[in-house]
Amino acid sequence: MANVSVYNMEGKEVGAMELSDAVFGVDVNEHLVHMAVVAQLANKRQGTQKAKTRSEVSGGGRKPWRQKGTGHARQGSTRAPQWTGGGVVFAPVPRDYTIRLNKKEKRLALKSALTSRVQENKFIVLDELKFDEIKTKKMQAVMDALKVSKALVILNENDENVVRSARNIKNVQTALTNTINVYDILKYNTVIVTKAAVATIEEVYA
Repeated sequence: MANVSVYNMEGKEVGAMELSDAVFGVDVNEHLVHMAVVAQLANKRQGTQKAKTRSEVSGGGRKPWRQKGTGHARQGSTRAPQWTGGGVVFAPVPRDYTIRLNKKEKRLALKSALTSRVQENKFIVLDELKFDEIKTKKMQAVMDALKVSKALVILNENDENVVRSARNIKNVQTALTNTINVYDILKYNTVIVTKAAVATIEEVYA
């Protein structure tokens, strides 16, 4: 089992914690991690783009001039792609970009991402993270004490004071244990987790 230090909000080490190898000590599967990131980004796409082909634009019903004898190149329609107002060649149409991974692949990809952060010493455990008011300065003070500038903060419960205190800080994002994903874990340099959140993650994903 991996041992990590536990810090308080002042950045002082107050203990240590053993992490479960079933979640934080797996063999990192880079291929699955890549697939999970690609799937997440693809699934965000709306797929609503549309342009008209030559068969869909209005006008151009008759041949603009006769085939021969005019000195012009032959033309069949004023709505062919080479004409102003003509249709688009191979126009994009609405489509579904969804990529699906099965449950085991998703779980292993998430475990691999978490394990990689632990191995790179970019996984910080806090004994607790609570504020008595919504104050961006307080959240920034915690980040400064931990010497972190870009972080994903994982909470066990939806604490509005913490979420709203962090919301206005650039490069800091909060997430709950049931909303964490591979892309966000890799996007931010450091993952900050409360002890309660670690326990929940181990319980759900072990």
